[in-house]
Amino acid sequence: MNKDKKMHPVIRYFLNVALAWDQLLNAHALGDEDETVSSRLGKIQRKHGGRIRWYRPIAWFLVWGLDKIENDHCAKAIEEDEGKHAIFQ
Repeated sequence: MNKDKKMHPVIRYFLNVALAWDQLLNAHALGDEDETVSSRLGKIQRKHGGRIRWYRPIAWFLVWGLDKIENDHCAKAIEEDEGKHAIFQ
């Protein structure tokens, strides 16, 4: 049985809303409307050998904070099939 089917509907609702806000924030930051900020940051890290460049202090801070919640969060969150509609990477 799928783990998501056991999830309480209220918890699923809040997770869905959080994901929608995450994608909206990414779209406002000139990214793909269907990609999360974490995925986008993970791709930036991967492109630069696992590090965030000095000229992206907000990205560095977000990766640092997300890594405090889950180790290598952005690397694990990469969505390979998303990001094709990004205006700015």
